[in-house]
Amino acid sequence: MIQHFQYKSLFANKELPGWSISFYYKGEKINGIYHKNGKIEWNQKPSIDVHEEELLTKQIHELMLFHVYE
Repeated sequence: MIQHFQYKSLFANKELPGWSISFYYKGEKINGIYHKNGKIEWNQKPSIDVHEEELLTKQIHELMLFHVYE
């Protein structure tokens, strides 16, 4: 479960897409960049398997749709 999800625009001009994201997952702090196409560039790859990473990516995408693309 994702906890303490936060995001902020990478650019002062908030019309340009790109967001810095951070959250805790299973007690591990994870940071990355969420691109406008939904791709996530991890600052430090989460210590989870590929299947779990796919599920995590889907959860982040849903959160971003809710918060950014309302």
